[in-house]
Order: sequence, then structure tokens, then C-alpha cells
Amino acid sequence: MTRSLGPTDFAAPVDDRWFDDYVPGARYSYGYIDVDEEEIVRFAEEFDPQPIHVDRGFADAGPFGGIIGSGWHSAGLAMRLLAEHYLSRVASLASPGVDELRWRVPLRPGDRVHLRATVVEARPSRSKPDRGLVVTDVELVNQDGGVPISFRAMNLLAIRPDRRAPSGSA
Repeated sequence: MTRSLGPTDFAAPVDDRWFDDYVPGARYSYGYIDVDEEEIVRFAEEFDPQPIHVDRGFADAGPFGGIIGSGWHSAGLAMRLLAEHYLSRVASLASPGVDELRWRVPLRPGDRVHLRATVVEARPSRSKPDRGLVVTDVELVNQDGGVPISFRAMNLLAIRPDRRAPSGSA
């Protein structure tokens, strides 16, 4: 379950947020999600059944001294917080992908994580005047300031209908 760190700095709520609301340089934080060992093992058994994620004996003897979460579990947690709090519910169209994906510290049982999202770039499409591309640096941050996952996300978002350029002018 998540709870918000507080009100966002967006002028518009997530259900009325458009491309125009994503301003380069703006930084937002959302969370928290508490992670426990049962959840880590359950995720790994289904999606990433490596011994470091599912076998306590193996993990205790390994380089991390215990069970750690799959990097893909960290990605799922970050995506959950992005979808709940950051990405527009009315204007999000698709994502052409992510770049610079890194797993910096292990996700561990007992971690409390939150999302930090920084708008890097927001540019209108030259070929489709009804949308733009928003580039965001995304970090899932634990209670100690460690970053279990970071990546640069690209999202296509619709431009607020009353601000769209007439067809053929972009």
C-alpha cells in the first residue's frame, strides 16, 4: 500500500494533468511502499527465481548476506508509484522506452521506498501537434537514501486540448 509524501508541486492533479504541466527541472517525490521478505520471495518465485531472491540459505551465504529483491521487483515498485502519482490519467499515451537503467543498491526486506521524479525535458512533437515527449529521471529511493533502481523514462503525453496548435502549423 502506498501513501503520499505530501502534496505535489504540480498545479494540476494527476487526473487533469497534461503535457503542458510537466516543466523541465521540476522534481517530485511520492511514496511510501514498505517491502517485506514474503513479498520479495513471492515476486521472485513468479518472475525471477534466482536463488539470491528465493533461497534464504543461499542468500545468507552470498555477497549480500541475505535475501534481496529482484531488480525487476524494484522496477515494478517504481512503475506503481509513477502510475499512481506522476503520470497523467488523462493525457498519458504511451512510452517509447527507458534508458540508463541501473540497479545501484539491493532492495531488501524492511526497506521503505519512495519515488523521486525529475522532469529533464518536455518538447512538443514536430509531426503530431496534439502531443509531446516528456523525459523524466526516475529513482526509487530507500529510507537510507540508497537507490535500488534508477532510469530515464520517456513518455508521450497529450497536449491540453485548448492549447493544441492547429494542424499543419507544427
